[in-house]
Amino acid sequence: MTEQTAHDFRSSAIRAIRIERDAIDALESRIDDQFTRACEVIMNCTGRVVVTGMGKSGHIGNKIAATLASTGTPSFFVHPGEASHGDMGMITPQDVVIAISNSGNTSEVVTILPLIKRMGAPLISMTGNATSTLAREAVANLDVSVMVEACPLGLAPTSSTTATLVMGDALAVALLEARGFSAEDFAFSHPGGSLGRRLLLRVSDIMHTGDQIPVVNEGTPLSGALLEISRKGLGMTTVVNGEGTLTGIFTDGDLRRTLDRSVDIHHTPINEVMTRNGKTIQADHLAAEALNIMEEMKINALPVTNDSGALIGAINMHDLLRAGVI
Repeated sequence: MTEQTAHDFRSSAIRAIRIERDAIDALESRIDDQFTRACEVIMNCTGRVVVTGMGKSGHIGNKIAATLASTGTPSFFVHPGEASHGDMGMITPQDVVIAISNSGNTSEVVTILPLIKRMGAPLISMTGNATSTLAREAVANLDVSVMVEACPLGLAPTSSTTATLVMGDALAVALLEARGFSAEDFAFSHPGGSLGRRLLLRVSDIMHTGDQIPVVNEGTPLSGALLEISRKGLGMTTVVNGEGTLTGIFTDGDLRRTLDRSVDIHHTPINEVMTRNGKTIQADHLAAEALNIMEEMKINALPVTNDSGALIGAINMHDLLRAGVI
């Protein structure tokens, strides 16, 4: 074992990064008719996209299948070795197969090619050899060849697996945009965790309603409004007119500014010190939108109104925190 210095470690790492970056840069010129054909075949697929590959290509294939599945293209991975022992039954003529092999001649993948062709499932290949068996049998071959591996021995798949992964991401993104796949669609594939909560949770799911809403009528003394803020614990109170239409809001911040003016809290009506035309949100909006408004306006609570401007709820930053939106 040779003695390595900190400089040696950094130099090796930087060299690897630069080699892999060059491999990625080379992919731009390969987004060609073959790539377009691959996209068209997948868009016309009535089944699912089945990804297969052996060894490191299989690990990359697993990731590509997962990315496709989470971005609107139903997909799963089949190990080519297992396919030869029963898992070919997972593939149907309505599916599209993406086979990954740097050499394009991996025996486990080549073995199942006749079966794929026989059932009539379109085959897309991702190879580093455009003259290989796999590339020749495919309706579209995506060129993921590299000049050199980042591994100094030229043995460990490094640049080649990176290029394949990036080509898979390019394919997934192109299909995502072609399908008009939205953030909300994405959230349905990720209902767990903060991502799903941010994208799927609506204001109506977490807002305070009924007696929980801090609300006073116009003309209520400021002291009465302060009691309402204290009772409901949202750091504010809404103000409505006789028809129940929201006309203003009074927050902790408004209180501080009011006290600086030496206002008589027992005789000053709330409508004289409240904030008019404040920000509101509707119940069917995403909770993430409420968060954006609060952060942009530097406020901690929002009244919830209906199409007619009537007050139907209230939401604050703590509600978003408890719901995992933040």
